[in-house]
Amino acid sequence: MTSQTVKIPLSLLVQSVGGMIATEVEGKYFESVTTDSRQVRPGMLFIALKGENFDGNDYVEAALRSGASFVLAERAPKGCEDRVVLVPDSTLALGAFAAAYRMTLPMHVVGVTGSVGKTTTKEFIYAVLNERFRTHKTDGNHNNHIGLPMSLLSADASYEAAVYEMGMNHKKEISYLTRIVRPDVAVITNIGSMHIGNLGSREAICEAKLEILEGLSKDGTVILNGNEPLLAGISHAYYVAENDRYADMNITDVREGENGSAFDLTVRGEKVESIVIPTQGRHNVFNAALAYAVGSCYGMGEFEIRRGLLRFRQTGMRQKIYDYHGITVIEDCYNAGPESVKAALRVLAARNQRRVAVLGEMRELGEHAPALHFEVGKAVAENGIDRLFVLGEHAYDLVEGALMAGMNDRAITVLPEEYSEAAKAVADDLQVGDAVLFKASRALHFETLLEECKNRL
Repeated sequence: MTSQTVKIPLSLLVQSVGGMIATEVEGKYFESVTTDSRQVRPGMLFIALKGENFDGNDYVEAALRSGASFVLAERAPKGCEDRVVLVPDSTLALGAFAAAYRMTLPMHVVGVTGSVGKTTTKEFIYAVLNERFRTHKTDGNHNNHIGLPMSLLSADASYEAAVYEMGMNHKKEISYLTRIVRPDVAVITNIGSMHIGNLGSREAICEAKLEILEGLSKDGTVILNGNEPLLAGISHAYYVAENDRYADMNITDVREGENGSAFDLTVRGEKVESIVIPTQGRHNVFNAALAYAVGSCYGMGEFEIRRGLLRFRQTGMRQKIYDYHGITVIEDCYNAGPESVKAALRVLAARNQRRVAVLGEMRELGEHAPALHFEVGKAVAENGIDRLFVLGEHAYDLVEGALMAGMNDRAITVLPEEYSEAAKAVADDLQVGDAVLFKASRALHFETLLEECKNRL
């Protein structure tokens, strides 16, 4: 991973990480940062990270030969001590350095977390803020202890605002990230069941998400999902909710079409009508409303915010809807949890076509996995999906839920694990005029199954 070109004092690095280097640091700089020795160019800082299957410290000499001005590492080759900043743990040093660098940037910062919709909400907020401010954002979904600091290090003083996404699998991870980012607005999209296998309960997930407040600036604003009981009662929070007249921002009259959605807002008593976004799904309406709230926090006007929302573009493999040989494909292969699968099923259900769902298992649910797959199966039937294909360890839990909710067993197929065989079964069933959804946990790489299906159509 590589940051964009900036000019960073070596002294800031050394002081922030408590590192040792055998040279005078004042007046020396590097211009960008990378953790990939193959991407090193003259003027860069190379950070030698240690992973499960690699050790960046083995590539310090190679990085210096490629022109790295300096290296942050846990050991220095003989003769290179004047160009290597030595630290006990280069991963922790990366976080400390990014935190110090953040404090040199005079920009508005929004932090986003939640069980579902973090990246989409980040992109909505970016689209809105970018209407008034030169805005930086998390690169892709780089929202962990390495990706987020590296994203931050690619910003420079020309940026007026930034929006950074924070992900987690365990407690204390968001606490670590928010203390690096130091947001002045914190957004929690929702509390779902993702990673419940690691944390044990939705209450524990909620506690982990609320860690974002630990890095919030003293006079900062927290924007929360007012439809989530677990988030109720947070002091001085700004609540966004659907059909709740007591919320600070109330979403009403949601209208969904095949090319987008529209909705109304009541903002502390004032009505804002017919806000349009270029994507489908009530969950995306909610994400857009959160972005509207962020824009309002920074004094943006209604028409600036509307214009920004219209410029939203989905990223990666999240809910791409397109025509392929007369079949409407809903490509939503990035990840899956119970809440996001149910949301995707509602998008599919809104199509006035024969509706086909191809669903894989949801991971990291622990002992809750059978029950949560059963609930998703029920949602398939309750949304009136015409045809269901399932794949993975908990396929039969999902099937049982669909049957229990009234789906005909002849409309359900459990797919073989081999993707070429599974793709043939799906492709042979699809007809011109169908709408088909592909969704599963990231570990299943459902985009591969989708491509196999497309090749057979």
